[in-house]
Amino acid sequence: MFKDLLPIGSIVKIKNAEREFMICGRVVAKSGSKEVYDYLGCMYPEGIIDPSELYFFNQIGIEECVYRGFEDDQELNFRKNVLETLNDVQVVDGKIVPKSSTPQ
Repeated sequence: MFKDLLPIGSIVKIKNAEREFMICGRVVAKSGSKEVYDYLGCMYPEGIIDPSELYFFNQIGIEECVYRGFEDDQELNFRKNVLETLNDVQVVDGKIVPKSSTPQ
């Protein structure tokens, strides 16, 4: 599910948004919400000035990738060993966990 996510630092245009965003997080949840988002982004080129101005969005909302972020062995291993293994996730006690690890 998450294996094809863009790397941190990628610059994207979001559908119906006037600004471009830089991806600064992946597989994230808003505080107090149970929804898991593909990405967390900040306005480009300013970056994170105020944490309350971070934006949560999903792959489907990206209109265009303007710049693909840095990819090295660490990034490729992270995608292979972490993101590819997540499959379906949920938020439990404020943490993102695989659905299979939910207490019965």
